Amino acid sequence: MSRAPRAWQRMLSGRRLDLLDPTPMDVEISDIAHGLAFVARWNGQTRGDFAYSVAEHSLLVEEIFAYCHPGAPAGQRLAALLHDAPEYVIGDMISPVKAAVGPGYAALDARLTAAIHLRFGLPAVLPAELKRRIKRADKVSAWLEAVCIAGFSAAEADRLFGRLDRDLAVRFEIRLRPPRETREAFVARHESLISGL
Repeated sequence: MSRAPRAWQRMLSGRRLDLLDPTPMDVEISDIAHGLAFVARWNGQTRGDFAYSVAEHSLLVEEIFAYCHPGAPAGQRLAALLHDAPEYVIGDMISPVKAAVGPGYAALDARLTAAIHLRFGLPAVLPAELKRRIKRADKVSAWLEAVCIAGFSAAEADRLFGRLDRDLAVRFEIRLRPPRETREAFVARHESLISGL
């Protein structure tokens, strides 16, 4: 008799996260922040002495979202901060790889997202309009990252991520920090937003 392959991961917090059936009780912000601080965006193909992490990207997306929607409540800003949170266990796959993997990736991402959202008091599935607004902030961040640290020209980034208002582009900064600093900044931002719920 063959055993089913292991589908869980032990986290540094001691939690055991089942990827096929994740529960909110198995989710800890310390694990998310740690994992995301060590996951490189752009498959690590960025300039600088440190990889540009998903945690750093998430902080920037939340900052852009808040700028574009100044009246957004803390819960919506928290959703923006956590928009890529499942990547703490599944990594950051670039869009071409996601397309090649197919619908299985999207289903796994959705299960993890639901557990993470429920753990922190958000709806399992975000309203479509909120998802659209977060996606817009995500694309602004992607444009900035592409041009500032990933070697893309502005014209190429315009084609891939949409033309960015250049006034908006100069308002935000790409930060490259050691993972420890980014992890601490992510946890601090999370705690600040949670306290505003």
